[in-house]
Amino acid sequence: MSTTRRRRFALILLVIIAACGCLALGWWQWSRFESTSGTFQNLGYALQWPMFAGFCVYAYRKFIRYEEEGVPEAPTDSGSVTEIPAGLLPERPTAGAASDDSDPAMREYNAYLAELAAADKAPDDQNRTTA
Repeated sequence: MSTTRRRRFALILLVIIAACGCLALGWWQWSRFESTSGTFQNLGYALQWPMFAGFCVYAYRKFIRYEEEGVPEAPTDSGSVTEIPAGLLPERPTAGAASDDSDPAMREYNAYLAELAAADKAPDDQNRTTA
Protein backbone atom coordinates (compact mmCIF):
# COMPACT_ATOMS: atom_id res chain seq x y z
CA MET A 1 0.00 0.00 0.00
CA SER A 2 1.44 3.36 -0.98
CA THR A 3 2.06 6.06 1.57
CA THR A 4 -0.39 8.32 -0.24
CA ARG A 5 -3.20 5.79 0.10
CA ARG A 6 -2.50 5.55 3.82
CA ARG A 7 -2.81 9.33 4.09
CA ARG A 8 -5.94 9.58 1.98
CA PHE A 9 -8.23 10.14 5.01
CA ALA A 10 -6.07 13.07 6.11
CA LEU A 11 -6.14 14.52 2.58
CA ILE A 12 -9.92 14.23 2.37
CA LEU A 13 -10.22 15.91 5.76
CA LEU A 14 -7.88 18.68 4.62
CA VAL A 15 -9.91 19.25 1.44
CA ILE A 16 -13.17 19.38 3.41
CA ILE A 17 -11.73 21.86 5.91
CA ALA A 18 -10.25 24.02 3.14
CA ALA A 19 -13.46 24.01 1.08
CA CYS A 20 -15.63 24.77 4.11
CA GLY A 21 -13.25 27.56 5.12
CA CYS A 22 -13.47 29.08 1.65
CA LEU A 23 -17.27 28.86 1.67
CA ALA A 24 -17.36 30.44 5.14
CA LEU A 25 -15.19 33.30 3.92
CA GLY A 26 -17.49 33.71 0.93
CA TRP A 27 -20.51 33.90 3.24
CA TRP A 28 -18.71 36.44 5.41
CA GLN A 29 -17.88 38.61 2.38
CA TRP A 30 -21.51 38.36 1.22
CA SER A 31 -22.72 39.57 4.62
CA ARG A 32 -20.18 42.41 4.46
CA PHE A 33 -21.52 43.33 1.00
CA GLU A 34 -25.11 43.43 2.31
CA SER A 35 -24.14 45.65 5.26
CA THR A 36 -24.28 49.43 5.05
CA SER A 37 -20.50 49.70 4.67
CA GLY A 38 -20.26 47.00 1.99
CA THR A 39 -18.71 47.70 -1.39
CA PHE A 40 -18.56 45.93 -4.72
CA GLN A 41 -15.13 44.67 -3.72
CA ASN A 42 -16.87 42.61 -1.04
CA LEU A 43 -19.23 41.27 -3.71
CA GLY A 44 -16.26 40.28 -5.84
CA TYR A 45 -14.69 38.43 -2.95
CA ALA A 46 -18.02 36.81 -2.09
CA LEU A 47 -18.16 35.38 -5.61
CA GLN A 48 -14.47 34.48 -5.62
CA TRP A 49 -14.29 32.38 -2.44
CA PRO A 50 -16.67 29.64 -3.66
CA MET A 51 -14.47 29.29 -6.74
CA PHE A 52 -11.51 28.70 -4.43
CA ALA A 53 -13.53 26.01 -2.64
CA GLY A 54 -14.27 24.39 -5.99
CA PHE A 55 -10.59 24.52 -6.87
CA CYS A 56 -9.71 22.65 -3.66
CA VAL A 57 -12.03 19.82 -4.68
CA TYR A 58 -10.79 19.92 -8.30
CA ALA A 59 -7.13 19.77 -7.21
CA TYR A 60 -7.82 16.81 -4.94
CA ARG A 61 -9.62 14.92 -7.73
CA LYS A 62 -6.75 15.65 -10.13
CA PHE A 63 -4.27 14.44 -7.51
CA ILE A 64 -6.19 11.17 -7.14
CA ARG A 65 -6.21 10.65 -10.93
CA TYR A 66 -2.45 11.21 -11.12
CA GLU A 67 -1.96 8.81 -8.23
CA GLU A 68 -4.02 6.11 -9.94
CA GLU A 69 -2.10 6.49 -13.20
CA GLY A 70 1.13 5.70 -11.41
CA VAL A 71 4.67 6.58 -12.33
CA PRO A 72 5.34 6.62 -16.07
CA GLU A 73 7.89 4.14 -17.32
CA ALA A 74 11.35 5.34 -18.21
CA PRO A 75 12.37 5.18 -21.87
CA THR A 76 13.88 1.80 -22.69
CA ASP A 77 16.55 3.06 -25.13
CA SER A 78 18.38 5.57 -22.92
CA GLY A 79 21.82 5.07 -24.51
CA SER A 80 20.97 6.43 -27.96
CA VAL A 81 21.41 10.02 -29.03
CA THR A 82 18.30 11.86 -30.19
CA GLU A 83 18.83 14.16 -33.14
CA ILE A 84 17.04 17.47 -33.43
CA PRO A 85 15.46 18.09 -36.85
CA ALA A 86 17.28 20.70 -38.93
CA GLY A 87 14.49 23.32 -39.15
CA LEU A 88 13.26 23.06 -35.55
CA LEU A 89 15.51 25.61 -33.84
CA PRO A 90 16.00 29.21 -35.03
CA GLU A 91 19.24 30.01 -36.80
CA ARG A 92 21.98 31.64 -34.75
CA PRO A 93 23.09 35.10 -35.88
CA THR A 94 26.52 35.30 -37.46
CA ALA A 95 29.35 37.12 -35.76
CA GLY A 96 29.80 39.54 -38.68
CA ALA A 97 26.31 41.00 -38.20
CA ALA A 98 27.10 42.05 -34.63
CA SER A 99 30.25 44.04 -35.56
CA ASP A 100 28.65 46.73 -37.70
CA ASP A 101 30.89 49.80 -37.48
CA SER A 102 28.86 51.96 -39.85
CA ASP A 103 26.74 53.34 -36.99
CA PRO A 104 28.51 56.38 -35.44
CA ALA A 105 26.61 56.05 -32.15
CA MET A 106 27.75 52.44 -31.84
CA ARG A 107 31.37 53.43 -32.55
CA GLU A 108 31.20 56.17 -29.91
CA TYR A 109 29.68 53.78 -27.36
CA ASN A 110 32.31 51.11 -28.07
CA ALA A 111 35.07 53.70 -27.69
CA TYR A 112 33.57 54.74 -24.36
CA LEU A 113 33.48 51.12 -23.19
CA ALA A 114 37.10 50.60 -24.28
CA GLU A 115 38.09 53.73 -22.33
CA LEU A 116 36.34 52.40 -19.21
CA ALA A 117 38.02 49.01 -19.59
CA ALA A 118 41.43 50.67 -19.91
CA ALA A 119 40.74 52.79 -16.82
CA ASP A 120 39.83 49.66 -14.85
CA LYS A 121 43.08 47.92 -15.83
CA ALA A 122 45.28 50.90 -14.96
CA PRO A 123 46.52 51.04 -11.35
CA ASP A 124 44.97 53.94 -9.53
CA ASP A 125 45.32 55.46 -6.11
CA GLN A 126 41.60 55.74 -5.49
CA ASN A 127 40.06 53.86 -2.63
CA ARG A 128 36.83 52.43 -4.10
CA THR A 129 35.48 50.88 -0.94
CA THR A 130 32.19 52.19 0.35
CA ALA A 131 32.71 51.23 3.99
